[in-house]
Amino acid sequence: MDVTETLNEGLKRGYRVTVTAAELDQKVTAKLQEVQPQVAMKGFRKGKVPLALLRKQHGARLLGEAMQETIDGAVSSHLAATGDRPSMQPSVRMTNESWKEGDDVVVEVTYERLPDVPQVDLSDLSLTRLKVEPDDAAVDEALARLADQARTYEDRRKGTKAKDGDQVVIDFTGRLDGEAFEGGSATDYPLVLGSGSFIPGFEEGLAGVKAGEEREVTVTFPESYGARHLAGREAVFAVTVKAVREPKPHPIDDALAKRFGADDLEALRVQVRDQIAREYEGASRAVLKRQLLDALDARADFPLPENLVKAEADQIAHQLWHEEHPEVHGHDHGAIEPTEDHLRLARRRVKLGLLLADIGTRAEVKVTEQELTQAVLNEARRYRGQERQFFEYIQSNAAARQQLQAPIFEDKVVDHILSTASVEDRPVSREDLQKAVEALDQE
Repeated sequence: MDVTETLNEGLKRGYRVTVTAAELDQKVTAKLQEVQPQVAMKGFRKGKVPLALLRKQHGARLLGEAMQETIDGAVSSHLAATGDRPSMQPSVRMTNESWKEGDDVVVEVTYERLPDVPQVDLSDLSLTRLKVEPDDAAVDEALARLADQARTYEDRRKGTKAKDGDQVVIDFTGRLDGEAFEGGSATDYPLVLGSGSFIPGFEEGLAGVKAGEEREVTVTFPESYGARHLAGREAVFAVTVKAVREPKPHPIDDALAKRFGADDLEALRVQVRDQIAREYEGASRAVLKRQLLDALDARADFPLPENLVKAEADQIAHQLWHEEHPEVHGHDHGAIEPTEDHLRLARRRVKLGLLLADIGTRAEVKVTEQELTQAVLNEARRYRGQERQFFEYIQSNAAARQQLQAPIFEDKVVDHILSTASVEDRPVSREDLQKAVEALDQE
């Protein structure tokens, strides 16, 4: 077997691997000799079937196996010898497409190797952690939101016009070209005006309705609507308003506390204060982590594998597109080309990912089985009724396990760096913390 370098440019590597016909024949013969003792065939005693006959019956299959094993072995041996770590699965392509048995096999192996990450000096790293203590005003606001969540609705005075925030109880039938369509009808449906839960234009078309009123509302389904037979089409809904109700927040009292699992209002206030404190701590950590990542980004510079950057940019573009089109749940849409902003963000993420991985490896940071199991349990809660299938999927899919493990590892590396850095606590208002959090979205 002969290995010849064909490409050495930056992180890109290419090699021509030639496996001679004689080598392949030796491997096939060895495989035949290995199975010969177990083979029984009519006219021959077990283990006495001639190799020539075995080759005739099984040679083609064993030749394919020998080719694959030889090429895989050549790639593995090369990577072990060079110390290269491919950023993605190497591309292996057979170059002599007219190959026939008896010819040498020539394959082209290409990949981008992971770069050598420089060790970053963090001895003088100085960061600021924003500190906010929950005050009574924040607790009162949170209690008011809980009271609003527990709100009830009471009938308005007869003849009162509905406005945003009111609940209207309606019967409706939708029609396309005069024909009712499946899923376009309901009775006694409680709709809160201004909630944005219906097709754009529907709730606006009910502004000012009164109990007992009948109204036709014409809307156009969005072009990107999930049901293809409705996307972009105009529909007319015949609506009968059966009631108009105004919202009534729940009183902030012991009954409200019991509704949310607390013994009394004072106990609920303590729970709410603790929850707000945790939220502030989480927001503060996010801001602190951004400071740290910005510092790492500024202190390190090394070449990045283009294929990793491209894959990350594609993922960013795809994710942002779905955030802008939440009504599209599938992935059968057209191609989404990443922009220069997507590529810039992808380069940063790839660089920081490689850098954090290197720091974590040097510091021997590990994700424990207990931590990974907890992450699996947390994720499984998103699939109610399908937890078993989710667990089976995670157990059989190494990439899925890695996807759950990666953020845990990153947070542990961040904690390791923060434990050695100089971190100063600075008291700020919650408004200042909120502004700092909002600035994170401007990455």
